[in-house]
Amino acid sequence: MLPKVAQSPTNDDFVQNPYPFYENCLAKGGKVFWEDYNMVSLFKYDDVSSILKDRRFGRECPEDKKQGYRKELAPFYELEDHSMLQLEPPKHTRLRGLVLRAFTSRKVNSMAEEIQTLCAQLIQNFSSNQVNILNEYANKIPVIIIARLLGVPEEMSEQLLRWSNDMVMMYQARRTVKHEERAIKASKEFSAFMRSYIDERRSKPKDDLITHLISAEENGEKLTIDELITTCILLLNAGHEATVHSLGNGIKVLLENKRITIDWQNELKINQLTEEILRFDPPLHIFTRYAYDQIDLGDYTIKKGEEVALVLGATGRDKTLWSDPEYFDPSRVIKKNTAFGGGIHFCVGAALARLEMQIALPMLFAKYPKMELAEKPRYADVYHFHGLEKLLIKLKD
Repeated sequence: MLPKVAQSPTNDDFVQNPYPFYENCLAKGGKVFWEDYNMVSLFKYDDVSSILKDRRFGRECPEDKKQGYRKELAPFYELEDHSMLQLEPPKHTRLRGLVLRAFTSRKVNSMAEEIQTLCAQLIQNFSSNQVNILNEYANKIPVIIIARLLGVPEEMSEQLLRWSNDMVMMYQARRTVKHEERAIKASKEFSAFMRSYIDERRSKPKDDLITHLISAEENGEKLTIDELITTCILLLNAGHEATVHSLGNGIKVLLENKRITIDWQNELKINQLTEEILRFDPPLHIFTRYAYDQIDLGDYTIKKGEEVALVLGATGRDKTLWSDPEYFDPSRVIKKNTAFGGGIHFCVGAALARLEMQIALPMLFAKYPKMELAEKPRYADVYHFHGLEKLLIKLKD
């Protein structure tokens, strides 16, 4: 019998600092039944990492466990039906293979100079000596870069951001009917925009991701129009959400720990800092999997069809893996990190997110080495994501 725990994911104390709850669950063995989610929840790094890579678990809901949704929610869930995030092989293999052929590491690495130029422009255009760094920096970088990568007009970035923010409300614990209405409206508008833009790209191809996705083939198959639309929306939403929270959380923790000095010219140190931010305060805290067979997990047997919560946010606080995990240490050598998932669903944009962090953080702190918090930051009620409402900064050279 697993220990039962109760913790509302919308409780403000939890939203502001979920880590004491994670520590308590880890102390209970890292396997608990989280009553608020009504599912087995795993907190230890080894357990989470193992299931992320175990093909006996997957994202696609088994047929006998599928529940209908209200017909008014169809515009959102019809997109989800074509999302590689929600599919398993062979559908997932085909979709991801086509995306990866267009989303190459060479293309990502070639964007370093472009990211540097964008960061410099944003820093130059800060509105005053006191700014919400989320709105004027962290939000803009990933959405503009992913728009450029896809080939979507950059002037659409603010609208893309609004659509993205509204759609991801469907994954949040605070979800209400009003949130659903906004998400459905965004789903319809985003889908219509992408459909028209893909049609335009068919007749006017360019050197961008949308064009490459249109032309990409694997075993004689191409993406359907619905798959193209969903894939572009997924890349825009996922490509923005994680990076914004990672940048915001990273800036916050650095400003709260003035004892720390970073050599912003040392690439290795910057890479270590990036991984420590992702360990210490990651952007996504829960990912779920379905068991496709009955599976023994040590002292607990997971039933076939059972949904399991993998608490990514807790793995970086696992004392069996990390020494003093509650202590932020940018010199820590990290070779294991679940911030971007694992296995066949490992985030295709992880390399781009890391690159954006490795460029954006040094450029900001090099320009304003003495900047400081203008007010105490608060986390937004967006669990299972973990990011700030705003981050008000006093800029000082």
